[in-house]
Amino acid sequence: MKIKTICNWNDELWQEVATLYIEAFGDKGAKPSKIIKNMLTQGIAQLHVGYKDSVAIVMALTGKLVNERIIIIDYLAVSAKERGHGLGKQFVDYLRQKAATEGYKKLIIEAESVETPENRRRIHFWQSCGFLLTEYVHHYIWVPETYHAMYLPLIVDSRRVTGEELFVYINIFHKLSFRGGGKDEG
Repeated sequence: MKIKTICNWNDELWQEVATLYIEAFGDKGAKPSKIIKNMLTQGIAQLHVGYKDSVAIVMALTGKLVNERIIIIDYLAVSAKERGHGLGKQFVDYLRQKAATEGYKKLIIEAESVETPENRRRIHFWQSCGFLLTEYVHHYIWVPETYHAMYLPLIVDSRRVTGEELFVYINIFHKLSFRGGGKDEG
């Protein structure tokens, strides 16, 4: 799989992954493209795209909290017809290696906490990639779903991290993501 990572908005690349993104997240909390563009313009996000025969089959949007040395995997999607072949794990391993090489301390994700077969499969996927599940359940005021935080340490650290601690970082990232509201300013 060929992987491309960009740090700046690229309309052409977004068109390559928009269908994949909407298929996975369109009715489940997808950020509007203007917010994603804003995140990339601010330099707080990266878009990663994996290709098979020049077709985008996996994508991730990651957020960077540089001062805290944390990467947040905001979205990860594998094309429905390509699932079950280990591409998601391969992609997470790419993100892990990239973050570690750049000196980040941990990867963080948030997973829906309501007990459903689909949510259990997602949590199991992240655990199979080495992520640790925290017990804390976070309630956002603007969405009905509740979430767990999960993390993957990239450095040796004997201290367990709590979900409350991780949601401080996740909330910082969300606030930065919507700063400016993705509106054209000026």
